[in-house]
Amino acid sequence: MKKPELLVPAGNLNVLKTAITYGADAVFVGGEAYGLRAKADNFTIEELKEGIEYAHSHGVKVHVTANILAHNKDLIDADDYFKTLKSLGPDALIIADPGMFERARRICPEIDIHISTQANNTNYDTFNFWHKLGAKRVVAARELSLDEIKEIRANIPDDLEIECFIHGAMCISYSGRCLLSNYFTGRDANQGACTHPCRWKYAVVEEKRPGVYLPVYENERGTYIFNSKDLCMIEHIPELIDAGIDSFKIEGRMKTALYVATVARTYRKAIDDFLRSPDEYTKNLDRYREEIAKCTYRNFSTGFFFGKPDTESQVYDNNTYISEYIYIGTVECDDSDDGYVIFEQKNKFLKGEEIEIMKPSGENIFVTVEDIKNDEGLHQDSAPHARQRLHVKFSQKPDPNDILRRKNNEN
Repeated sequence: MKKPELLVPAGNLNVLKTAITYGADAVFVGGEAYGLRAKADNFTIEELKEGIEYAHSHGVKVHVTANILAHNKDLIDADDYFKTLKSLGPDALIIADPGMFERARRICPEIDIHISTQANNTNYDTFNFWHKLGAKRVVAARELSLDEIKEIRANIPDDLEIECFIHGAMCISYSGRCLLSNYFTGRDANQGACTHPCRWKYAVVEEKRPGVYLPVYENERGTYIFNSKDLCMIEHIPELIDAGIDSFKIEGRMKTALYVATVARTYRKAIDDFLRSPDEYTKNLDRYREEIAKCTYRNFSTGFFFGKPDTESQVYDNNTYISEYIYIGTVECDDSDDGYVIFEQKNKFLKGEEIEIMKPSGENIFVTVEDIKNDEGLHQDSAPHARQRLHVKFSQKPDPNDILRRKNNEN
């Protein structure tokens, strides 16, 4: 069996390093232009350079998104942007627009081009079309079943790779081609500025009674009529590999380091376990489920992989994430003061509280917060201020790059 690539999102340089530490074979990132996540931190050219160098030094590939559906004005600076990317040497460019594809092929032919899911890639003729033009990989539309993917694999060249989203948020619109955001707010989802109106609550207004809102009911369960569950295929690694998928893609370039680490580490473990021993993978299924639920999510479904989704694939009663664990921070380094470590605090925690150390190896260790100090050496009983640099002593000392999280007691 061919080992699939684990492709993990990174919205900034810190998350890129986290993804690599926690098991990614490749990361996909966005620059400051031409990507579909305008609200993500995204990478400056200097950060892209550093990120690519860091990834390559760890044997990890970097794919850069340039997958907007371009208007005429977007073409003005496209050549210069691709020339800049050429100088940085990423491993692949992710592109949806044929015009952008042609420019990228002309300017940086040595960089692989992957065709974005935004291009609606739903059949083997489409895959073959892009292959003849020089694409190395095609990202399958989310609307495909495993049987359809198998059929595509059987009807395309062996050297054309298939990439599929296997975890993360699902879009209510076909392959992400949505006009709701543009209609409501003027921010175009196909230009990277989606405001996610699929997560809003809706009512009906009768045209002769403006201002009178009539509730929308779906089996009296709620009014979040466009709100889909998240995709999770952690229990179906064997079927994904059997379908001939070359790259397992995680959605989430706007996610935190905790989310990326949790998902990357869990899928890394599941993939490696299955390839080593299918029985070991089956034995560990409960552990995978438990770990994957420690990141934020909107319940889980298997999307289109086993047939078209039904009403059970929607979340009708709310638009909030389930968040069972809270991100405390990532250990940067040891303190000169014996027993302490230094990190930037992300969320509140208290002296005496139980914290879980999440290690890249897969091990989780529960410890107690014994002491908290700020940069001035003043002791604190709590850490309520986000982004405060802290010196903390635990009952067992974590290592650099370990992630710290605590149970969310508000659930």
